[in-house]
Amino acid sequence: MFDPLSEVVKFLQPQALLANIISGRGDWAVRYSEFGLPSFCIMLEGSCLLTVDGYEPITISAGDFILLPTTPGFTISSFTPAPPVLLDPNAVAGRKDELRYGEQSGAADMRSLGGSFKFDCANPDLLVGMLPGVIHVQGSSRLLQLVQLVAEETANDQPGSDYMLSRLAEILLIEAMRATTSDSAPPGLLRGLGDKRLARALQAIHADVAHPWTVVQLARLAALSRSAFFQRFTSTLGMTPMDYVVSWRMELAKALLQQGDLPIAEIAHLVGYGSSSTFSVAFKKRLGQTPSQYAGASIAAK
Repeated sequence: MFDPLSEVVKFLQPQALLANIISGRGDWAVRYSEFGLPSFCIMLEGSCLLTVDGYEPITISAGDFILLPTTPGFTISSFTPAPPVLLDPNAVAGRKDELRYGEQSGAADMRSLGGSFKFDCANPDLLVGMLPGVIHVQGSSRLLQLVQLVAEETANDQPGSDYMLSRLAEILLIEAMRATTSDSAPPGLLRGLGDKRLARALQAIHADVAHPWTVVQLARLAALSRSAFFQRFTSTLGMTPMDYVVSWRMELAKALLQQGDLPIAEIAHLVGYGSSSTFSVAFKKRLGQTPSQYAGASIAAK
């Protein structure tokens, strides 16, 4: 069976996964400005308070895993109020030494492993559209093992570490997505895959995106009437079935254009268009520029 979730994670191409130990002692508070990239944290010992902009404060305790798909501004602190120290997340990302909050000497009350990664793809916003703004997983031994592997790879800097870290990032993302219930996810692929009937249609679309899909064909795969399927798909994924097909075709086309290895006519065929002119019209309607213009801009940006 084709797995759309695996395809999307491979498409995102997570890269440059970085992590370091963070500890705290006494009364402390740290305020981070908006980072914009995905970040994660797993609590190794103790507990603390996390307040992400736009969300209610949450307590994170030993064994808890946090993923922030876009990492807006947030404050992390002990439970006793303290004046916040302002930190730039870009200055912290990738540092090798332990970062200490509060009292700089003595045994830590709290120890965690925090990290971040970026995506090497045409549209990293795909992840944002699939996940809630804050993912809080409690007591996951699998995530703990994964993050410990990340810590070891980051600290040891052995041959092949870059490849290992990018693969670990893929696994971390999948585990976080699995731990996110379909009800808590925003409208999109993750919620759609939580619906067994819609999942059949989604698997078919991702398995053969070039197929000339119709709503009737997809409804038949989902064992629903055309009208019931259309309404259920649109409310669950936030777009109509045909809009979803076209959107995914455009994502794949952007990735192929960025690579610069194939002529536009071949890319058009691979993503389901009978001619390069039809493809160019659809591409410009969605992105405001022709495939040639998009490819040229991508090459110039490298």
